[in-house]
Amino acid sequence: MPVKTAKAFLTVLGVPEKPEIAGITKPAKEGEEITLTCVTSGSKPAADIRWFRNEKEVQGAKEVNASGKTFTVRSVLQLKVDRNDDGVAYTCRVDHVSLTPSSHQVTEVLEVHYAPRVEITPSLTFPQEGQYLKLECVSKGNPSPKPVLWTKDGGELPDMDRMIVEGQELTIMALNKTDNGTYRCEASNDLGTNMAEYVLFVYDVPTPVPPSSAPTSPRTPADMTALSPPHVSQPTGTGVLQDPNALTQAGPDHAVIGGVVAVVVFITLCLIIVLGRYLARHKGTYLTHEAKGAEDAPDADTAIINAEGNQAHAEEKKEYFI
Repeated sequence: MPVKTAKAFLTVLGVPEKPEIAGITKPAKEGEEITLTCVTSGSKPAADIRWFRNEKEVQGAKEVNASGKTFTVRSVLQLKVDRNDDGVAYTCRVDHVSLTPSSHQVTEVLEVHYAPRVEITPSLTFPQEGQYLKLECVSKGNPSPKPVLWTKDGGELPDMDRMIVEGQELTIMALNKTDNGTYRCEASNDLGTNMAEYVLFVYDVPTPVPPSSAPTSPRTPADMTALSPPHVSQPTGTGVLQDPNALTQAGPDHAVIGGVVAVVVFITLCLIIVLGRYLARHKGTYLTHEAKGAEDAPDADTAIINAEGNQAHAEEKKEYFI
């Protein structure tokens, strides 16, 4: 019998090794530039390396080197870290035809140190006399800031029983006008110090007005100012509060004055138009009834005496022209 032969091609896959991440510095400081390197070797064909920031993929620079019949793959990721990178997980994952998905991956969590950021949160929008006010100094930093320091108008808090400091909170009992001023909260750690300010203005308690004695006339700008307290600004991005005490209640009064002026001008124009039409309609030529037959008289008196109709008493009759 003749001999029969067959050929078969065999492909041997090189399974990549588990990846490793190098370049992690713990802790990193805010604004520092770091380089993360992920390396895997022994793959055939060359494996693929992918980076993930938490669950979102980010791009790195890949480099492939041949070592014998296998390949070594390297991927580099450069970062400039800030406070938003604190606690973020960076994952290096190796994809290869010989591996199941996500079987070869390694994760590193960044730790970033940054200076504190301070913000003051008041418990009342419009504090009035007799109420109590709580100011909370919210400070966030890594490492955790030291206990906050409260001051008023650039000095220490007044020594009174109505002001109580508990941790980050300042509570003022039974507010009155003497509590007005600028309160500052200051927090610090090893990387720096930050502060925030709150301008306190204690408003009068509004006096209720009986319905029978309520004014019927429009309120003046002074009334609106007394009834509507100015807004106190809230914390800004820099952590410092400003109080412009800007009053905007005069806007409606200006609108009312403008409306009244417009009405007066409109009425004046209407009167001018009506008067003009009246004068135009009564404009004309007026004729007088002179004595007949007095055309040849030398003067008016003689014409009246000689006229028909017995004008003997003509001097008693007078005619007025307006």
